[in-house]
Amino acid sequence: MTDFNPFKTPSGGSGGNPPPRPARPSGPSMPKLFSSGKGILFSIVGFLMLISLGAVFVTGRGGIVEVRDTEVAVVVNYLTGESELVAMPGYRIFMPFFSQAFVFDKSPNKFVMEGEKDRDANHVSKLTVRANDGSNFWFETLEIQYQLITARTPNVLYDSGAGDSFKSHWVRTFARSILRDEFGRFSAEEVADPTSYSVATQRSTERLNALLEPHGVKIIQIITPKPKFEIAYEEAIEDRKVANQEVERLKIEAEQLVLERERRLANIERDKATDYEQLLGEMEAARISAERDRLEIEKSADADYISKVADGEASKQRMIQQATAKEAEARKEAEGLIAKVESLAKRGDILVREALAQKLANIRFEIIPYRRDPAPTRIEHIGTVPATGGKR
Repeated sequence: MTDFNPFKTPSGGSGGNPPPRPARPSGPSMPKLFSSGKGILFSIVGFLMLISLGAVFVTGRGGIVEVRDTEVAVVVNYLTGESELVAMPGYRIFMPFFSQAFVFDKSPNKFVMEGEKDRDANHVSKLTVRANDGSNFWFETLEIQYQLITARTPNVLYDSGAGDSFKSHWVRTFARSILRDEFGRFSAEEVADPTSYSVATQRSTERLNALLEPHGVKIIQIITPKPKFEIAYEEAIEDRKVANQEVERLKIEAEQLVLERERRLANIERDKATDYEQLLGEMEAARISAERDRLEIEKSADADYISKVADGEASKQRMIQQATAKEAEARKEAEGLIAKVESLAKRGDILVREALAQKLANIRFEIIPYRRDPAPTRIEHIGTVPATGGKR
């Protein structure tokens, strides 16, 4: 067998072959790092192995995966078809090549609706709503905070795909229509009231969670700013706001007046209670004094009663004695009268004459001479005139 050398000229031949390469200059021999092409081959193989290992680790098939505090992982075993949820932070070792790890972000995310056009999947144009009275209003910046449901991460993998794919579809799909429905239930006047759009926000959150939960996503919070209206309507709302503030101020003043009234009434009641207690004390003192005076009066009355009774008994005895004496005297007089009566009965006529004589002895008579007139012109009757010291 003949060795083939492309630089060797066949003997006796000169036609068309390249000239022989000139001999290298003599000198020290250079190191043969890539002799017979083996060094290049080993380099290429090593580089390919590094690329393969890097691809294995990048694709999650390297047999180890790191799960951070804000992450959750799903390890899929292609031999058994089973999925394992890894929610604990740290490193997780699994069978390389035959299993694959998928890491998901479980930290809160923001879906923002602002501006005039869409920027990306989580930053879209502002929300414009038509109220039930036909007017339009909008929100300059409306923010929806959502998060991956850790327990449903395997479903997210099969439903949305790996990585951040779940952030690109679900919230954007449902948010605008549901928010328009809920805020559109109110009129422009009603939606200006924070209570109304708080109710709409709550209802929107509940409806979005009902739709997103099967896909492994939940709404944490919807941050709703004050709605914007056309300039004329904004001025009307501002005027109404000022009027409402004035009403609230008057209500506060009325409440303060009521409180002041209650405070004054309380002070009056306290003063009256104090006066009442003082009056009760004075009345109690007066009662005690009156009771003491009563006892003294009773004692004095008892003493006077005893004295009067004693005096009465003494007077009674004295009067009894006097009455007894007078009774005896009267008996004696009666006995004398009885004797006189009996004497009168015996000498009645004589005694009457004697009495008549005694009576007439005290009467004085005047005798006036007169003449008889056979034909008197006047007749006078002159009555008797009592004389001094006697009768006539």
